[in-house]
Amino acid sequence: MLQRIKEIFAYKDMIYSLVRRELRGRYKGSVLGFLWTYINPLCQIIVYSAVFSVIFKVNIEKFYLYLTIGMMPWVFFNTSIQGGSTCIRAQADMVKKIYFPREVIPISYVTSAFVNMLLSFIIVFGVILLSGWGISVSVLPYLPLIMIIEYLLALGIAFVVSAVTVYFRDLEQIVGVLMMAWIYLTPIMYDMDYIPEQLRSLFYINPMTPIIIAYHDILYYRVAPTTQCLLQSGLTSLFFLVLGFGLFRRLDRNFAEEL
Repeated sequence: MLQRIKEIFAYKDMIYSLVRRELRGRYKGSVLGFLWTYINPLCQIIVYSAVFSVIFKVNIEKFYLYLTIGMMPWVFFNTSIQGGSTCIRAQADMVKKIYFPREVIPISYVTSAFVNMLLSFIIVFGVILLSGWGISVSVLPYLPLIMIIEYLLALGIAFVVSAVTVYFRDLEQIVGVLMMAWIYLTPIMYDMDYIPEQLRSLFYINPMTPIIIAYHDILYYRVAPTTQCLLQSGLTSLFFLVLGFGLFRRLDRNFAEEL
């Protein structure tokens, strides 16, 4: 495994090039171009905010802020998994023609989505400041940590779905349906206090639950995430990363033939 990691690192320039190409090509030809990085999540926030604050009347102070803080990380995770499921097939010509560590493709895709999330956090900090909610500087160092943990989780799952989709094309559609349900099982639009106590353990099986809780702790409640929350999210992310990396290595041998 260490030898493979060294080989992937040797292709860091290729990863950088693919990330740049993905970021430039994502909105190429559109009138608003890179502004869609901000428009897409803003539209989702407006819709969910209207539904849950007006219709369902979720009793969370400054709900739009609570929603914004949770939605930006979710958009990154959703993009990484859904787009990651087809990233190998999208680069079929390159996979067939030249040799390189195939892990470079999902790494590049998830990294480009991660860069988009970092840029989208301009919206998060803008909403926090405009709302007058304020930021606790003492807990801000936890923010890069939870971002890295989420990146590792997204990359691990992207390894799995990108490799399996090469052999089982229906997984692309299954992932789309799964992600639509997954957002409602993640405390983005509600607090965990809304979940009956006897069901909370089931919600904590969701690897995104402690991650979103940590984002809310840092930016909404302005407290440090609990040690349990950080350990659970960190260990779960490492588990999926090792699992995904191992599975990808087993399946990538026949990518060219299957594509």
